[in-house]
Amino acid sequence: MTKKYRVLGMTCGGCASSVTKAIQAAAPKASVEVDLDAKEVNVDGIADDTTVQNAVEGAGFEFGGPV
Repeated sequence: MTKKYRVLGMTCGGCASSVTKAIQAAAPKASVEVDLDAKEVNVDGIADDTTVQNAVEGAGFEFGGPV
């Protein structure tokens, strides 16, 4: 099931890559898709919102919660 989260502070492809790598490091089987314009991340393969939150915040971005 795909879940969508708001991630604030992403401004470029490097930011998107950092967030993607952080989430995939926390959950290697996760599929991550970033929408920079909407400041959202679609994640498939993680049931726990806290895992995504910790990964996003660990990468230096603000977790805005589920959308």
